[in-house]
Amino acid sequence: MISCRTALTLVLLAMLVMVSKSSWGTGGGNSYNYDLSKGSDLRKLYNSKVFKAERMTRPLEGMSFQFSKFSHSGVRVTLGDGTTWLVHKGDGYGISSQTVVVDARHMSKKWKIVETKNFGGSKTVSDFVKAGGTDYTIIFDDCHDASGRMMQD
Repeated sequence: MISCRTALTLVLLAMLVMVSKSSWGTGGGNSYNYDLSKGSDLRKLYNSKVFKAERMTRPLEGMSFQFSKFSHSGVRVTLGDGTTWLVHKGDGYGISSQTVVVDARHMSKKWKIVETKNFGGSKTVSDFVKAGGTDYTIIFDDCHDASGRMMQD
């Protein structure tokens, strides 16, 4: 039997670890595919140590260029096993939280690295999700604000 806290964590992770076609700029609407579905896999990802983090930006959907806040940003994290995941925030990206974790293999070639930091395992994926925050507002708490908080020590 699992505890209420574990069950809540699994529910949260199930909502956070998703791939949204609309978030990648393919215009596919709110169609979600899940890379991880087993609770043990989700818990393992959530508790995984982050060794490298790369703050990245890409043009907004439908644009061929990016300029300052007229872009989208997120943080690609590299775990101890070498896998990479994108933690990013956007309006309508998640269900209970607007900060989501997606497998980095779904990233387009339009993403560019703007900052790299070695965390040496001092933070977990859950720390990045928490730093991203649950709510999205374009003026007070957007993807750029979230990715900036994620890169802090």
